[in-house]
Order: sequence, then C-alpha cells, then structure tokens
Amino acid sequence: MATAGPEPPGPLGSLGSKSTNRYFAPGTSQAMKKTIGHRGIDPTGETTYKKTTSSALKGAIQLGITHTVGSLSHKPERDVLMQDFEVMESIFFPREGSNLTPGHHYSDFRFKTYAPIAFRYFREMFGIRPDDYLCSLCSEPLIELSNSGASGSLFYVSSDDEFIIKTVQHKEAEFLQKLLPGYFMNLNQNKRTLLPKFYGLYCIQAGGKNIRLVVMNNLLPCAVRMHLKYDLKGSTYKRRASAKERDKAFPTYKDLDFRQDLTDGLLLEADNHSALCKTIQRDCLLLQSFKIMDYSLLVGVHNMQQACQEQASRVAEAGATDQRRPPGQKPLYNTAMEAIQGEAGGMPSLDTEDQMGGIPACNSKGERLLLYIGIIDILQSYRLVKKIEHSWKALVHDGDTVSVHRPGFYAERFQKFMCNIVFKKNSTKASPYKKSRAGNLRKGMAAVSEPPAPAQAASAAAPAQVASSSSHSGRRQPTTVQRSTSMVNSGRPDLFPKSSVPGDGDVTREVAAVVVPGSSPGTPRLALARQPPPLLLESAGAPQEPSDPKR
Repeated sequence: MATAGPEPPGPLGSLGSKSTNRYFAPGTSQAMKKTIGHRGIDPTGETTYKKTTSSALKGAIQLGITHTVGSLSHKPERDVLMQDFEVMESIFFPREGSNLTPGHHYSDFRFKTYAPIAFRYFREMFGIRPDDYLCSLCSEPLIELSNSGASGSLFYVSSDDEFIIKTVQHKEAEFLQKLLPGYFMNLNQNKRTLLPKFYGLYCIQAGGKNIRLVVMNNLLPCAVRMHLKYDLKGSTYKRRASAKERDKAFPTYKDLDFRQDLTDGLLLEADNHSALCKTIQRDCLLLQSFKIMDYSLLVGVHNMQQACQEQASRVAEAGATDQRRPPGQKPLYNTAMEAIQGEAGGMPSLDTEDQMGGIPACNSKGERLLLYIGIIDILQSYRLVKKIEHSWKALVHDGDTVSVHRPGFYAERFQKFMCNIVFKKNSTKASPYKKSRAGNLRKGMAAVSEPPAPAQAASAAAPAQVASSSSHSGRRQPTTVQRSTSMVNSGRPDLFPKSSVPGDGDVTREVAAVVVPGSSPGTPRLALARQPPPLLLESAGAPQEPSDPKR
C-alpha cells in the first residue's frame, strides 16, 4: 500500500496563505479571469478553489484518502451503529512529515474524514474493495473536468473513470451527514437506484478555509462519447441552455432543448421502460420523504450509428490498417442497466451494450442509442431560502413552471415528465436484444429437434398408427401433439403440460413448442424437446378405441 499519493503535475500550489497571498495580494485581484462561486483562475491560468490551486488540492486529496483508508483497514469489520454516522476523524499533515504522515511539497493542512465506518459499509455494499478504491483514486493523478457547471464546484475524475470527486458547500455536506441514516436504510432495502452512490465525505482544512469533498460514482464514462447531454428537471422556466453553454465543445442542454430536439422522446423496450419508471418512482418517494427538491436527471446519449461513422471517418483519414474498434470500458461497480429495477438490469445484452454498460434505446429515426442516466444534485432541501426563492419567482411567473417547488409537487412533476415525455415505450420495433435471443432460441430448438435416425423412422410410423386407429372408429382421434397444442393456448406458450406416461414408470416428459414467424397462428411448428418412442406418443393420449371383434 502506498503511503503517499503521486506528485501532481504542473506548478506546485499551496494550501496555506503564504504562497497564495502572492497571487492574491490586495492589488492583484483584477488578475482573476473568471470567478464562479469559490472557483476561479489565478494569473498563471490554473484553476483555484477558495484561493487554493487545483494541483495542490489534488495532491492533498490523495494524501488524505491514502492515509484514512489505510488506517481503516486495521479496524475490525462490524455492523454499522447509529453513532457511526456522527463520527469525524482528523489527521494533521505537516509539510516536513510525521511518524504517521509522509512529507509533501504543500503547506500544512488537516484532513478530516466523516463517518468512515458507514462509508466503508457503503463501498462494500457496491463491491468496492479498499485496495481498488485506493488504486483508482491515488495511484494516478486525478483529472480535472473543465466543464464543471454553474455551481462553482470543482470536479475531478479518477484515472480509471470510476469515481467523481466534487467540492460541496458547507450546507450540502452538513445535509449529507444528516441524510446518512436514511440513505443507509434505503440502500439496504433497494440497491438498484438512480440516486448518487456516495463513497466518502472529506474536508481539507488549511489557511482558515474548509474545502469539503464528496466521492461519488461516475455517471458518464469518459471512454464513451456522449453525443447529447441533458440536465432535466421537469420545469420550463429558464430551462433552456444559454448561448454560451451551446458554444462549448460538450454542452449540457435542458428541458426546453429536449422538447425541441427530441419531440418523440427516447424509445425504450416495454420491460426497460417499466423498470426505469419504477425506479424513478421509488427514488422520488424517498427524496420527497427527506424534503429534497431541485434535483435533476442527468442523461447522456451515445449514438451508436454516429459513433461507427466517426470511427470509420477517423480510420479513413489516418489511413490506418487496423480497423478494429477499441472496446468501451464498462464500469466495474455500477452501470445504467444495474441502476433500474426488475429483471431488465440483469438481462444479457449485445456485445457493445455489455461492454459499455448503457441502457439500449432508439430515437424516432430508428438509430440505436445507449443511455447513461442518474439523479444528481440531491443535497438541496426545501429550507427557508428555497421557500423564499419559490415565492419570489411565483410572483413574476407561473409558480408551477419554476424549478424550485415544494418536494411533493416537485416529485410528481419530475416523474410525469420523465416517464411520459423523456422516456417512452417503443412498441413498433423489436429490440436487437430480443432479435438475437429469438435467433439463438430457434437455433437451439432446431438442434434439439434433430433426433437420431432410428427415432426418425419410428416417429414417422406414429401418425400412421394413430390414423389407422382413428379409421376403425369412424372418426378422427386427435394426436397427442394436437391435444397438447389446444392446451397450450390457455397456458404458457413455450411448454406443454407435464403428463405422466402410463406404462413407463410415470416418467414425466415435456414437449416444447416454438412458433415460427410466417406460420399461421393455428398451425404452429413444433419441436420435441425429448422425443419418446412412437408407441408412448400414442399411449399418452386418450384411451384407444377397442378393436372390432368381427375384424
């Protein structure tokens, strides 16, 4: 286990006030190019947060997480207790090092870890081992995301694309601490959720400033090109991307943009649509119980046809001889399919979908898509400030169309928008997954239905014997297959009822039926899963008519 994180690239910043003051002296505040909240840019062009350079912040994060996860490994595993949610551990990192901490190139700082036992339980619940957590966050330098949004927060992604580290405000960190017991209860009841997966809550204290950080799952993997990205709330007031946002290389669009660009919505298979809506409903009910509102659904859209065209174009321009497409990276600990309810999350999928972990969908043009979705920004409670904000906006605009609203109304509006406008059932075209399953099923049944040569000859004799017996009584007797077919219509279409065959030790036999496309509904093509001898086929039906004694 490493005892110190890697030295971050670029100029060494400082977490204290000594080297920071030379950049932010009273007469040099005009040097700031842009300030959004606590995020800014210093004269050298490096991003800062609360006047702390990003390179120094990344180094301190890795040093602190390395120490706290390592020390946690010496504590025995046990059940999570109520007091574990209120625990805060602190360790001091002097520049010259100590008997517990390594030396480093930054100013002195203190690293705080909140509820370490509880967050260890959360990580284990999602299958994240301590060494994997350390390797992802501390073995390579963290990558700063340039498009951080309008909140003024900094975002870092781990080098393996698994985790996101976000700076949060004091109120948000405090609210998350209060939320932990309910979050713990919800995860025990429902592991399949679109809510953020929190893996750690930390604080770096230096120079009189507190920088609070939360580690979460990465919803949009960098290895997959997102051709469209939406931040959706279900409201319409000021819910259109600005001209400045549209000019970005990877803009984030909003509700009105979605209604304009994708008028028919995103089309999902019926089972996936039902599973997704069920998950959204359960998550919204939980958020409403905690009086949480103003959250969003982040939707990343990967167009598979467009990606193939882009790949072919790059290969043609580069003149490369190897045209193999590099596989996308599937998230190790959570995928979009795993986040929704029901069997849809566990279904096998096509190779590309399995590698990338997205939810298969299509648009109105029939183009195949992969969706990456998750609920974000859940640390906003309906406090007094939000109530005042809603009241003020309702005076100048329709109160039901603004984003900030009481939690119950917000949850209902959110569900209706997502399940009726954003995601819709695709009832016109079978999914590639279902086509592949049907093809594999037909191939498998065709292979099973090829009996050995002697059995074929015996099977050919069976209809003749049944027909001869029917002609003796002057009326046609239904064969076993025909009688079973009539019973299938009232039950499961892929299995005949199990029947005991007299005279054979009451051996239970099953006959599977496959309806081949193109055949009439009344005459399905049948394949025998286990072909019994022809005499058993005849004896399994109705009792034979007694032979005429005169003949």
